[in-house]
Amino acid sequence: MDDGPAKLKIIPDHFQVPTSSIESPESRSSSITELGTDQYSRSSQHQRTRRKLRTAFMLNLFSPRRLSWGSSTGGQEKVELTAAEVESLRSELADVEEREAHLKAQLEHIDEVLRSARLSGYLFIRTRWAVLPGEPPPIDDTEVDDWLPRFVVLHGACIFLYLLCTDISPQDSTLLSDIVEVERLPCFKRDDDEIHHAFYILTRHGLRYECSSNSKIQVDSWLSALQSDCKLESDTFCKADPQTAI
Repeated sequence: MDDGPAKLKIIPDHFQVPTSSIESPESRSSSITELGTDQYSRSSQHQRTRRKLRTAFMLNLFSPRRLSWGSSTGGQEKVELTAAEVESLRSELADVEEREAHLKAQLEHIDEVLRSARLSGYLFIRTRWAVLPGEPPPIDDTEVDDWLPRFVVLHGACIFLYLLCTDISPQDSTLLSDIVEVERLPCFKRDDDEIHHAFYILTRHGLRYECSSNSKIQVDSWLSALQSDCKLESDTFCKADPQTAI
């Protein structure tokens, strides 16, 4: 009988993981970094694409006649125009230049008025005609509110009436030599409950301009200037301003 130590049979570990499949912490971190960088790159590219599409959409939305926008090879947007759209843009540019010239003429006109006119400003005006011999007396229309704002200019030997101060051509004009009366009218109230001071201008043709303003100083200036230029004398101008309101 063999009393020596028994021989042990060593069985290899079949569950051992191959060393080639084990990742080191450095390689695992590198893989995660590369994955994050790739995802960030794709996200940034996606955001740039969305911004580019949004920009192209806004440009197409607010551009004249919804011009088509595309992307060139250099990454910059370009406009694709047809011959009809080019001609339309040329026409629009010509209209803009014409409007610019008109606005420039208006500014030059206003500058000339302010430099050379003796008196200018907005007044509320309405017109009446004097009663001719044999005609019935006019209907009392004092309560009719037909006052219209006009830009009045006293320049040279004429009074010019413009719809707006920016208008180049006047709506009406009257020679100072045709004016026979310039007198004050009673004050009155309008719908805004403001007291308006008034005066009238009567021409030799029977046309009567009734003018008013909520500024007494402005009315006094017009009365003084017109009576001086027309060589008219008025006793009522030196009297106290009547404060009767309708």
